[in-house]
Amino acid sequence: MGATDAGESRGAGIGLALSGGGYRATLFHLGSLRRLAELGVLDHVSHVSSVSGGAITAGVLASDWIAHPASPGADRVQRVTAVLQEFCSHTIDTGTIIGGALTPFRRVSDLLADKYDASLFHGRSLAQLPAAGPQFTFCSTNLQTGRLVHLTRGKVVDYRIGASTLDLPLARAVAASSAFPPFLSPVEVDCSAATWTPTHYSTLTADSHYCRRLYLTDGGAYDNLGLEPIWKDSGVVLVSDAGAPYVSQPSISTEWFTQLHAVFEIATDQARGVRKRWLIDQFQRQVAQGTYWGIATDIADYGLPDPLPVAPATAAALAAMRTRLNAFSAEEQAHLINWGYAVCDAAMRRWCATLCPTPTPATLPFPAYPLQ
Repeated sequence: MGATDAGESRGAGIGLALSGGGYRATLFHLGSLRRLAELGVLDHVSHVSSVSGGAITAGVLASDWIAHPASPGADRVQRVTAVLQEFCSHTIDTGTIIGGALTPFRRVSDLLADKYDASLFHGRSLAQLPAAGPQFTFCSTNLQTGRLVHLTRGKVVDYRIGASTLDLPLARAVAASSAFPPFLSPVEVDCSAATWTPTHYSTLTADSHYCRRLYLTDGGAYDNLGLEPIWKDSGVVLVSDAGAPYVSQPSISTEWFTQLHAVFEIATDQARGVRKRWLIDQFQRQVAQGTYWGIATDIADYGLPDPLPVAPATAAALAAMRTRLNAFSAEEQAHLINWGYAVCDAAMRRWCATLCPTPTPATLPFPAYPLQ
């Protein structure tokens, strides 16, 4: 995992991708952020790309960057963790869906954005992100074009349509990224006042059917790793993946909704698997420097003599944990944060040790909840 191939132009920054996976991902990524902060890496990240549950984590991180632009990474992660542990102790999906059914003039996704804003973002918008901090990209999927939409500071990009000058509230960007279909989807974005400019591949820039209003669903429908936005502009690519492989079912219901859900899970699993294999191949061929760690990773695969102790059965149970936006117990939260911390530590020390200016010894964030 060394130098970049001469034939490919790459940026020089550090890109961090936070995958989808509901509250499970939100909490797993918190552990990864804590270890990255301890190693001195988080303060040097230039681009954070996120999807779905990872967008919740990234959104609160972005919100803290607005409120505390000069804060050390360790202090930032401590504040973000406190906010998100409180948030993840409450169920928001069921109440939001029921509320949407009882409110005919508002979409469920609008209620979801309202809940995010009231609990996490307090009216902050993407335009308030400091230019001196990392770029934050929240990934969503455009139901009209079938392409990934990048929601970032003062800009919305769909390469089929182009780039627009549009500011979004943080809550709406995170809702668009985590609008799991069909219950929390779609998020409608009014672009009637936006100015669109063509990009290299855009063919729909002048078509009002696509430019006036966007219908967005979960970013994981297109790229559950959140890898695409950071790949080209980052010399170092770090991927935290809380998505788990499809679990074989010895018996399955033939009811139509169960089948539809299974098909969606299979398609997502295959797409994520293809991206993961491609990413590892790029690392092995030294096209880019970086590393990958996942919730379903065997920590022994990194070949370290001293990884944090993690029982395979414990890791497997965490990888199989639900991906809903419902209440997680204190024990579930601690185990997920510890696991994200432990596997990030192993990945970084194995493949990116030279990037870590402060190689602090690893200690589980919640030692009362070991992973053995």
